[in-house]
Formats: sequence, C-alpha cells, structure tokens
Amino acid sequence: MKKRDARVGILFAMPWILGFLIFLAYPLIASLLYSFTNFSILRPPKFIGVQNFNELFHDQVFYTTLKNTLLYVAGAVPLSTVVAIGLAMLLNTKVKGMAVYRTLFFLPTLVPMVALGTLFLWVFNGDYGLLNEAFHKVHVSPPNWLGDPTWAKWTLILISIWGCGQAMVIYLAGLQDVPVSLYEAAELDGAKAWAKTKHVTLPMISPVIVFNVVMGIIGSLQVFAVPYVMFPGGAPARSTYFYTSYLYDNAFQYQRMGYASAMGWVLFLITLALTMVALKLTDKHVHYEAN
Repeated sequence: MKKRDARVGILFAMPWILGFLIFLAYPLIASLLYSFTNFSILRPPKFIGVQNFNELFHDQVFYTTLKNTLLYVAGAVPLSTVVAIGLAMLLNTKVKGMAVYRTLFFLPTLVPMVALGTLFLWVFNGDYGLLNEAFHKVHVSPPNWLGDPTWAKWTLILISIWGCGQAMVIYLAGLQDVPVSLYEAAELDGAKAWAKTKHVTLPMISPVIVFNVVMGIIGSLQVFAVPYVMFPGGAPARSTYFYTSYLYDNAFQYQRMGYASAMGWVLFLITLALTMVALKLTDKHVHYEAN
C-alpha cells in the first residue's frame, strides 16, 4: 500500500519534476559547462578553461554595465520599497470602496514589460511627451529625460515604481497581521501617528520588508525589457546599458554563448553576495512576533 501511494505521488509530481529537470536543472548545469568553452552556437563548444572569466574581468564594457546596474539597484529598490509601504498603509485604512482602490493600484503590475517601455517612451518624450507637456503648462523647463545620461538612468528608476503593486499587496497582508492591541497600547502611551508607524508598524512588518527588499534586489539586477525597448544599445552614452542587456547581446548578437554563460554565473555570484549582505545588515533589525 505504501509503495503504491508513493508511485501515485511521484506520478502526480512528475510534470513538475520533468519541468524542473528540463527547464531549470539542465540549463543551469549546461551554462556552467559552457562558461568554460568557446561556444558560438553554430559550432561545437571548445574547452578553453577560465579564459572567458579572464577576458570578462578585463572587459571595460562589463564594468560599465555592472556599474549602471548597481546604480539602478541602489536607486530603484529603496524608492520602490518606500512607495510600496506608503501605498499599503494608505490601502489598509477603512475607506468606502477600498477594494476598488486596491485593484486599481495593483493593475499596473499586469502590464507587459514591452508595452510598458513603449508607453513610457511617449510619457517621457522630449518633444511631445505627456510629462514635459505638464511641465510646460506650469512654465517649468523639463529635463531631457531620454537624451541626458544622468536623467535617462533616473527615468528608469522612476519607472520602477510602476511595478511596486506586487510588493504592495505583500505589505498589505503584513499590515493586516499586526495586532490591534499594540496600536491601542501605543495610543494609551500617547503615541502619535508617526510614533506608531516607527515603533509598531515597521518593526512588526520588518520580515516582510526584508523579503521584498531581497526580491527587489534580485529583480533589479535582472532588469532588461524596459531599458532594452526605451534605450536601444544603452543610449545615451551607454548610461542605460545594463548587465543583462550586455549578456543578451553577447549570447544572441555576437554569438558568444560561452562568454555569456560566464557572465550569467558572475551575475549569480553578485546576486548571492548582495542577498547575503542584505540579510546580514538587516538581521538585527528584523522582529519576529514569536520572539
């Protein structure tokens, strides 16, 4: 009976197991092997040892894209976190029609990335963009969002706020788990709104904040579609040329799949390192209710 139940369980789990082996495990192992080869897709891979990694660490474009990506992470993750927490706190209030407001703020996350990039090309267009037109209405000279290297990067950071709806929903769930008794005790002690937020709300949802920050770091390091659509080739002056864009170009334009595989594993190590740093820095500031 136990063996039969085990076979049935494995049979039901087989679609997931096959999907994991074919679409995750095999590409993962293959990319590690290809990173030590000269592989152009059209020809069989040729083993070259660590030559790809040596070349990578002497590649100035690699450092440029890595710098752009880290600057984007440093700007997008904190900004998106603050906006998502603020929206979640607003949507946690008891207001008539709150379900509608929650749906409206979540809907932007469902827009495909390519469509999102095309949409914001119109919004930030220097000649007839909606945002610049609004600046002209109030007699303010707008910046060159798409043509200035500094503002181009900040444009993408501002666009990252558009997708904070997913994090907002998780924060909202965390806020609804905060015991009301803690707020009542804080009010009895004379705590105002900011004091309750600082000493009750944020500590109680700190595990959720850490989770979303880590996921935000991982997602921001892999930013690709929107900058690739809005700024082809990393224009202007490669200020928006991100790591994943350079990886994609090496793999599918320059047909250097071995070099791109090496880039992918370096990105994995960078992601792992930043995740560990984030967890270490926040370890003493995370409050678990069970503690």
